[in-house]
Amino acid sequence: MYRQTATQSTPEIDQTGYSAGAYKTPWMENPRSSGNRSKWIVIGSIAAIIGLIVVGVVVGVVVSKNHSTRTASSSGGSNSNSGSPVTQTNPNDPSSFVKNPLLHQSFYGMAYTPAGSQLPNCGNSLSDVITDIQLMSQLTKRIRLYGADCNQSALVLEAIKQTKVDMTVYLGNYAIATDNGTAYQRQRDLIKAAIQTYGTDHIGGITVGNEFMLNYLSDNANTQADPNGAIGNQGAAILIADIQDTRSMLKDLSLSTNLPVGTSDAGSYFNTLVLEAVDYGMANVHPWFANVSAENAAAWTADFFQTTDVAPANALSNKPQMWIAETGWPTNSSDVSNETNGPGTASLSGLQTFLNTFICQANANGTGYFFFEYFDETWKIAQFGGVEGYWGLFTADRQLKNVTIPTC
Repeated sequence: MYRQTATQSTPEIDQTGYSAGAYKTPWMENPRSSGNRSKWIVIGSIAAIIGLIVVGVVVGVVVSKNHSTRTASSSGGSNSNSGSPVTQTNPNDPSSFVKNPLLHQSFYGMAYTPAGSQLPNCGNSLSDVITDIQLMSQLTKRIRLYGADCNQSALVLEAIKQTKVDMTVYLGNYAIATDNGTAYQRQRDLIKAAIQTYGTDHIGGITVGNEFMLNYLSDNANTQADPNGAIGNQGAAILIADIQDTRSMLKDLSLSTNLPVGTSDAGSYFNTLVLEAVDYGMANVHPWFANVSAENAAAWTADFFQTTDVAPANALSNKPQMWIAETGWPTNSSDVSNETNGPGTASLSGLQTFLNTFICQANANGTGYFFFEYFDETWKIAQFGGVEGYWGLFTADRQLKNVTIPTC
């Protein structure tokens, strides 16, 4: 579901054929053009400039940017808020924030992209990320990032440092198959600089690739192609090289503890060779695109994940840990045609139903998941329409939607 730019798009995932736990055609690709996915586009001139300033500059930028001020900065499509939704007893100490009684630390994890973290504008700010960490730390102890551009790895780690919360972040490297490693290498260096500055105490792992195999098959075959076929294995070889390079980078840092390295993809697009090369996999499992109702969404999600992702991974000799990378329910649509998806309706009541039937149950049965997502992303609303920008628990200005957070 994560998008980096709007210049190219691939069709949305459509999980179909669900009937009492049977998957006739799981995760088939929907031919719709509206609300389509989009891949990161690496603009050569921008990448070259950024590449020159990656190492060494990141720390100075992060620490000097709003280190002791809570004034929000907004540019490049940032969701910056004019008035902070978080109260601090000491305005100069982000760790002194007051807890919101409506929030409960019930979520295993949360999917998060700092507002304004898309190239080429990079309109994110430390003050906004601090607010986000203050709020998310009241919901979960784990977050996952999708990429590293715009210094987001360092921003998040600095925010965790200043807020002094118990938070683990899974850093992300959004690799691209068609740019000769430019995006991967740029983000690898940003991640390396962040680790050198902040250490690994709050890092759970590094996720290399986001829907890499889905995108590769979309570009080179079609979305119904076998990810373990000849074309899928070609894409896997590119991704595995990036995964191995990340391991080498971590080894060169001589870390006191080994950081896990994993990948994230659409639920049924994992390549076996890739899974054999990682410590963990994160699977996007979205009941909304399966044409199921909100009432059936939790059961469908659990069944699909166990059947399509957990069981195949457990059959491998390395048994990579599997988590749900994204799951959730949209609350709105920018147009009437996308308000419904079969029996599902984009609504607050649908989100509440999914929260009530999935969160505590998943916690109880040991399913790790990263809820999609923390807040609405206005740039997706503007550029893609449909339900794309309305998956948040919070609105774009960081106000909790009219839902009740489960207590478990």
